[in-house]
Amino acid sequence: MKEKVVLKFCPDYTADVEKSLREGLTEWGGMSTFVKPGQRVLLKVNLLMKKRPEEAVTTHPSVVEAVVRLVQEAGGIPIIGDSPGGPYTVNALQTIYAKSGLHEVAERTGAILNEDIGQTTIQYPEGKIIKSLTVTNCVLNADVVIPISKLKTHAMMTFTGAVKVLFGVIPGLLKAEYHLKMFKISDFADLLADIATWVNPTLSIMDGVVGMEGDGPSSGKPRNIGALIMSTDPFALDVVASDLIGLKPEKVPTLMAARARGFTSRLNELELKGDPRSLWRIENFLIPKAVSTNFLDMVLLPQSVKNFAVNRVRPFPMFEHEKCAGCRDCVNNCPPKALKMDENQRPVVDLQACIRCFCCQELCPHHAVKLFKPWLGRKLLK
Repeated sequence: MKEKVVLKFCPDYTADVEKSLREGLTEWGGMSTFVKPGQRVLLKVNLLMKKRPEEAVTTHPSVVEAVVRLVQEAGGIPIIGDSPGGPYTVNALQTIYAKSGLHEVAERTGAILNEDIGQTTIQYPEGKIIKSLTVTNCVLNADVVIPISKLKTHAMMTFTGAVKVLFGVIPGLLKAEYHLKMFKISDFADLLADIATWVNPTLSIMDGVVGMEGDGPSSGKPRNIGALIMSTDPFALDVVASDLIGLKPEKVPTLMAARARGFTSRLNELELKGDPRSLWRIENFLIPKAVSTNFLDMVLLPQSVKNFAVNRVRPFPMFEHEKCAGCRDCVNNCPPKALKMDENQRPVVDLQACIRCFCCQELCPHHAVKLFKPWLGRKLLK
């Protein structure tokens, strides 16, 4: 049986988001199909960093509030949570909840904001690339997990959606260790697929009302898309979301990891329901060109020659010191420790050590990190 994905038109956040979600969920019989009275329901949102809702970095509070109310209507106990980039502390969570508008959502609805920063290592022998995971306790303690992702581009992974958002079950700074171990794009995509299959979300919802194009997931530009997307399969949801912005599955590493496992990875492998696809005409959506250099592993060349070729092709982070505030977030969160502060307390990068995970660009609160694409890379990727 084909996986079902529901696509609903929602032009902006002043529209009736709850009505659109309610209509979409009727395809499965409503939220009560997924949530039973008394169950603890983790709404796993995207809280990458401390950003205002209109910056399109985090899941919009209007969408979160609508899901909260539907869960409460079904008798569930909604718990809003995520492990943002950087330290996983109560203070960090409270700050981001306030900035992202979710503190107000909790006040209006009575939803719980997760402040349990505990973590547990679990065994996952079914994993393809990893056999154990250290995850946040709020995921383990939930009866139901409903991720509410944000449709955005991603400098390393090209696209971030229903699958990538689940990387947030890894606590805080431990994310850097996983990046360092799986620095190849294909390996990291397999890690994300392993995490998604372990979490096995009951229902996935995507906030695609306003997404992000360009150098996402934090330094791109907001772009109106007007979509709310739902599915019980996060991979199938990402197929539809990427199609909306003109992105082929073959360009999305997580969907290629899904294809290798026999999961849904093409439009003709799923059942699309809801509003007509023809309502969306998203043209010229800016997509970052992630460059995989894994093909060099198959070429018999000295490592020094491979390194030279790689550095002439791959993008790398460039720091705009005039915008930098010297906060050290990039240095503190760099997985391979390829960054250090110069005598003026501004970051400099060791490109030989840099693994191109772009965590520095992702977590910079001042938009002081840009992706520089070498001339040869730009020519090859036209």
